[in-house]
Amino acid sequence: MKSVELFAGAGGLALGLSFAGFNHGAVIEWDKWACDTIRENKASGFPLVRDWEVFEGDVRTFDLAGLSGKVDLVSGGPPCQPFSLGGKHMGRKDERDMFPAAVRVVGTLAPRGFVFENVKGITRASFANYFQYIILQLSYPEIIPKPDEDWTDHLTRLERHKTSGKVNGLTYNVVARVLNAADYGVPQRRERVFIVGFRSDLKTEWAFPKETHCLDSLIDQQWVTGEYWERHQVPVAERPDISERFADRLPRLRQLRFPYARKLKPWRTVRDAIAGLPDPRHAGGRGLFHDHTFQPGAKAYPGHTGSPLDLPAKALKAGDHGVPGGENMMVMPDGSVRYFTIRESARLQTFPDGFRFHGSWTETMRQLGNAVPVALAHRIGGSIAAHLLSEEEVQLKETLTGRHP
Repeated sequence: MKSVELFAGAGGLALGLSFAGFNHGAVIEWDKWACDTIRENKASGFPLVRDWEVFEGDVRTFDLAGLSGKVDLVSGGPPCQPFSLGGKHMGRKDERDMFPAAVRVVGTLAPRGFVFENVKGITRASFANYFQYIILQLSYPEIIPKPDEDWTDHLTRLERHKTSGKVNGLTYNVVARVLNAADYGVPQRRERVFIVGFRSDLKTEWAFPKETHCLDSLIDQQWVTGEYWERHQVPVAERPDISERFADRLPRLRQLRFPYARKLKPWRTVRDAIAGLPDPRHAGGRGLFHDHTFQPGAKAYPGHTGSPLDLPAKALKAGDHGVPGGENMMVMPDGSVRYFTIRESARLQTFPDGFRFHGSWTETMRQLGNAVPVALAHRIGGSIAAHLLSEEEVQLKETLTGRHP
């Protein structure tokens, strides 16, 4: 199935969708460093990436006419800075708001489906109306703003069209949900909003995939059965004391063994993610893994505490020393802290070990902090692909039986 990737960054979403069976006819990204990361992996023959057509430039000026044939999926992660809690909160007034460009691409290419990712902050109250505006624009991408039409007036026109019940023209059935990556096997508590749409002429009923992992299963394996510590060969004397935040759950877990939670896998932790990687503070074995270099200078202080080793990491952020919550450093068993290496961060974002990053540690951490976890993209993309393929089978059967117009 053919896809087009917008705002590709270092390729996390694109990689996950490739694993799900999508072939990217174009991968578009304006940032040179991120493009270099993809180009270097392409040149080295990294699977999936080697056939990508990478276009470095602004999506708004990209010539869509060069994309021949039908497009099954348009995907991408529009820049999050306009809506991020750590930004200036300018939303639609921010020149980096690329949702209008995403709508234009959908309206021009008329793909069978699309998926876009952004920060959870876009759903908060201050952006509620604009978020609804984005959803309605993606639902009716051919109803474009008139010259000099204010966005609120355009929103009103879209609302009237929706409530009129008219289904003429290019329309999409759109759903959006905030997902926690940890609930899908990513070793990181990363909440992001995903917007998914299917062209309304398709016979498709779709919902976001169910969660596969949960916190209670992790607590059960750590503090009831001990399976977690045994798996990592952590002696009893070296196991940490249970956190007060989980202590109140133990009686219930011990009594019931939490049968529902045990149907799901345990959340993956930082310890799970970095298993097999040597300590970057020691030279021995470090060279076996690319981008696994120790970065000195990590310090803990109030509000800058790092990620515990035996829980999913905090959500990685685009930055290095200046990340306010210490999201890009880990807390060691002895209470000391150190920065995640690039390779450790890549594992937290579920990039394959063979995928390399271009640029300095600062630049690479920016790429990683902005990325979509590959495993989560694969999970969502796989579900979308299955429904698109199923719809193709239905159309084929109708054609063969003469019931197709």
